[in-house]
Amino acid sequence: MKAAVRSGSSGCPISSAADFDGWIAERSATELTEPFTFVVGTDGVLRLAPRRSEHVACAGGDMVLSAGEISFTREADRWTVGEVSNQSTGYCPDVTSWSAVARALDDVELGRPSGFTHEVVFRRCPDCQEHNIVREDDFVCVFCGSELPETWNVDPAV
Repeated sequence: MKAAVRSGSSGCPISSAADFDGWIAERSATELTEPFTFVVGTDGVLRLAPRRSEHVACAGGDMVLSAGEISFTREADRWTVGEVSNQSTGYCPDVTSWSAVARALDDVELGRPSGFTHEVVFRRCPDCQEHNIVREDDFVCVFCGSELPETWNVDPAV
C-alpha cells in the first residue's frame, strides 16, 4: 500500500486551532455528515483527509502513532469531536493509541471524548500472519483457526 502513495496525497496537517478552523470551513455540508480519515503522525500532528482516503496515504506513507475515523459536531460556538475510532486496516492501531489522539486533539483545542467512541481490537495471527479484527473477545484467527495473542502484535515495523 505504501508504494501506491502519491506525492501530495497526504492528509492536511492540523497543528493549531487556526489550522482546524480553516480546514473545517472548507468542508461541504455533505462532507460533514460522514466521518473523516485521520492519522496522528510520529510528530504528534493530526492529519485529516476525506473518509474514503487510505490511512497510509493520509500519512504520506509514514509511520503513525494512531489512525482511524473521526467526526465533528458544532456545539454552541465551538467544534468538538462527535465520534472517533481506531478503525484503520492500513495501520491496525492498538486501542492504547488513544493517548496520542487525545494529545493531538488537545493541541488544536477540540473538545473530545475520554477515549475512542468505538474501539477496534486488531491482532496478527502468529501462524498464518493475517491481520484479524477481534470481535466479542473471540481471540481466534478467522483465516486459520489459530489462537490469537491477548496483547497487540500488529507492529508494522516488524
